[in-house]
Amino acid sequence: MTQSDGKPVEFDAVVSAEALQKAEQYIEEEEGAVNRLPGFLGTVVTVLAVIMSLFHLYAAYGIMPTHVLRGIHVAFVLFLCFLLFPVAKKFRHRVCWWDWLAATVSLVIVGNMLFGGDAFLERAISPSSLDQILGIALIVLVLEAARRTSGWIMPAICLGFLVYAFIGHMLPAPWTHYGMDLGRVVGHMYMTLEGIFGVAIDVSSSLIILFTIYGAFLEFSGAGKFFIDFSFAAMGGKPSGAGRTIVLASFLLGGPSGSGVATTVTLGSVAYPMLVKAGYGKDAAGGLLAAGGLGAIISPPVLGAAAFLIAQFLNISYLDVILMATIPTLLYYFALFLMVEIDARKFGMPAVAIEKHATMGVLAKQFWFHFLSLVAIVFFMLVGFSPAVSVFWATVVSLACSFLHVECALLPYDFFRGHGNKSRVEIFAHSGLIKALRAGSVGMLSVGATCASAGLIVGVVTLTGLGLKFSSIVLQYADSGTQLIMGALGAVGVEQTASLLHDVKLLLTAVMTSLIVWIVGLAVPVTASYIICAVIAAPALIQLGVADFAAHMFIFYYAVLSEVSPPTALSPFAAAAITGGDPYKTTLQSWKYTLPAFLVPFMFVLDPAGVGLLLMGSFKKLANAPWDQVALVSITAMIGIATLAAGVQGWLFRRTNAVERWLLIAAGLALVYPKAMFDYIGIGLIAVVIVLQKLRGDAPHAAAGA
Repeated sequence: MTQSDGKPVEFDAVVSAEALQKAEQYIEEEEGAVNRLPGFLGTVVTVLAVIMSLFHLYAAYGIMPTHVLRGIHVAFVLFLCFLLFPVAKKFRHRVCWWDWLAATVSLVIVGNMLFGGDAFLERAISPSSLDQILGIALIVLVLEAARRTSGWIMPAICLGFLVYAFIGHMLPAPWTHYGMDLGRVVGHMYMTLEGIFGVAIDVSSSLIILFTIYGAFLEFSGAGKFFIDFSFAAMGGKPSGAGRTIVLASFLLGGPSGSGVATTVTLGSVAYPMLVKAGYGKDAAGGLLAAGGLGAIISPPVLGAAAFLIAQFLNISYLDVILMATIPTLLYYFALFLMVEIDARKFGMPAVAIEKHATMGVLAKQFWFHFLSLVAIVFFMLVGFSPAVSVFWATVVSLACSFLHVECALLPYDFFRGHGNKSRVEIFAHSGLIKALRAGSVGMLSVGATCASAGLIVGVVTLTGLGLKFSSIVLQYADSGTQLIMGALGAVGVEQTASLLHDVKLLLTAVMTSLIVWIVGLAVPVTASYIICAVIAAPALIQLGVADFAAHMFIFYYAVLSEVSPPTALSPFAAAAITGGDPYKTTLQSWKYTLPAFLVPFMFVLDPAGVGLLLMGSFKKLANAPWDQVALVSITAMIGIATLAAGVQGWLFRRTNAVERWLLIAAGLALVYPKAMFDYIGIGLIAVVIVLQKLRGDAPHAAAGA
């Protein structure tokens, strides 16, 4: 058995400390390079982070004005960002005077907003000179916080939008607008709930941080380790067991965390040696780990931060977003499952015994309670609680369940016994509870800074009407492309109809929208790319008759694709750091594993029947859903994914030749297009490939390694 580079597999492979350290750097690229502050400063930051978490847990239940919650949230985010994220790498692990200055000014500016009362909000159209100075300072501080946590690109994009607000009136149609002066722009960004304190910060302050706290409680109570051990015990001992373990563990880990890179690193550090023993090369193993981690962003009950924004933009329940994500998530993991099954057969992989992990019986008996909090969120929302209250109670459930086993207790038993070498205060200060509360706040600072800066983009779009202008341009290009295609079809005798014209235009618009989202996602995080494209690209799809929830879910899924797309392919790069593989080859491998699933979003925008994959978009419509249509489109999607997986891997019942492979890919693409005629074409092409393989009659051939 050999790796992709031709070298023998080392069965005693382990993940080195250097590899893990390098992988952690990619997490820092996604979430920011956090200072490690010792002594008094470390205590101060911990206390502030714990207070921030406790405040937001209280806000989930307490009655608090919207502008107050958003303002205090931004104050916490900015203050902690300037203490924890250095202005440059050479200033890491210490707090400089300019950091304290920026943090203090942030408090002053937000305090001016909070204590200004109604008079402050009423001055938004005509702000005073002091308001303008403070507003400009806040914009600068938000951009600097975003730069420190996620790099230069996001602030640069924000500045581009701000420049457009000031000079857009000098541009030619259709980009032109009436023009904005400094007071109008600053007032809108600082003194209303439409700019910095707009929708993105609303979601960050009321939902994202609560789910981050919940994920931290699961992590520090040992749920993450349990999910990995459970997956090892459930899937080991079969030729495809190694790949199956990655698929199951990534789903269980990713659902609560919502972080693709963190899930990749956590799983890779434990599972990579098993993948080596199964015969995976460095690049293939890294690609599979990255593909599994990517599922974290699209997996209920948490999904990624952008999923909360979908609920807010569409003014729907977050439970509806979970509902919409259910079938696409299952299809994503179905695609991964098929890919690893084909790997096992294609490369003749051996069964890998799992010896160092507990058996299923022991895990189920001792740690079964970790599953309770996973279902708690959905249960509480089903009984009528809001998402914020639901995750609050799910966090309480996680805390309570941790005491069911001594190894999982977030507050050690010694704290209650009152004996030992440490006082109760020392035990409490170093407990998992304090660590979870700290991690819950610190873990969302980069997202909070991104949401605040994205508010500037949304603010410019609402001020200038850029979204509709951009959509009209996309539709104009779609019209031009449609005319060319229809001209070519007419040349071969295809009759033009209104329905065909609409379908071609919609297909071109969907392709262009996916490319726009993908390109934007190459430069900025998932949350930011979704926000940008939701306000500038979604209207084009909606104008062509696509349901608004389907358009937003389409954009969300292609924003997620940025996690495995260079140059910001952080998940594959982190996986390559662990495996020692080539980052770009690993990225191509992750594309191979994820490609079948990422054609599915086209199914729910190209035809009204496709929204069956989203379960009609809400629980209200679900009761009257055409279940035969839902079943048909779901089955068609599964067959299409399976066919694409076979085509991408070059393996059906045996290794395919070039003709069979391209026929399978064409069949998969046809089945993904939700029209009966294309379904028949796809099924027909599959039948042709099956006949060709049976007629060839050569024995299935397994390659030497993955």
